[in-house]
Amino acid sequence: MITDAYPLVLILLGPPGSGKGTQAKMIQEKCEIPHISTGDLLREHIRNSTDLGKEAKGFMDKGQLVPDSLVLDMLFERIAQKDCAKGYILDGVPRTLPQAEALQSYLGKTIPVVINLDLSEKQIIERLTKRVTCENCGHPYHLLYSPPKKPGICDLCGGHLAQRADDTEAVIRKRLKVYQEQTAPLIAFYADKKMLHTIDCSVNKETILEQILSILPHCS
Repeated sequence: MITDAYPLVLILLGPPGSGKGTQAKMIQEKCEIPHISTGDLLREHIRNSTDLGKEAKGFMDKGQLVPDSLVLDMLFERIAQKDCAKGYILDGVPRTLPQAEALQSYLGKTIPVVINLDLSEKQIIERLTKRVTCENCGHPYHLLYSPPKKPGICDLCGGHLAQRADDTEAVIRKRLKVYQEQTAPLIAFYADKKMLHTIDCSVNKETILEQILSILPHCS
């Protein structure tokens, strides 16, 4: 049972390109809890050329998952911070059954809400190969759905827009294969625990958000 005595922990599952990051940012504004993206944390380490960043980059550029030990150490340090006391949104973790089991053990009596964002492979490839990000401020754009006002230039800071190394079609297909092998079993894991809610995310982002908020306690 989820009550005011326990934090609201929202776990967003879904393949690359399903919109986890977009929804997490919108939910963060509505529910006033932090959005924790392991992808963003890892990319921050990469930009700063830390040891973790260098090691993680090798995995990410090949479309492989970063080892559980690195992800979990980083995650538990983050969610122990004060701004997570009332709850938080997890985007990109857990990605494997060992991660899910470790997280569940860490949460104790707190029962997470798990949302599975469902999207076809064809739509995933279309979304990701058209995605670009500002190299300066990190703001994301999509060449079909949310293009910049001027091609190749960030609306916010004027920085150069570039495709991420892991957003080429060849790497995306590898990432999807890894997802099916290692992450998709989480759907069964959380379904068995009666925590899973599956949402079709081929519709517009506002409709998806509405459906998610109707499930969340304290945010609808």
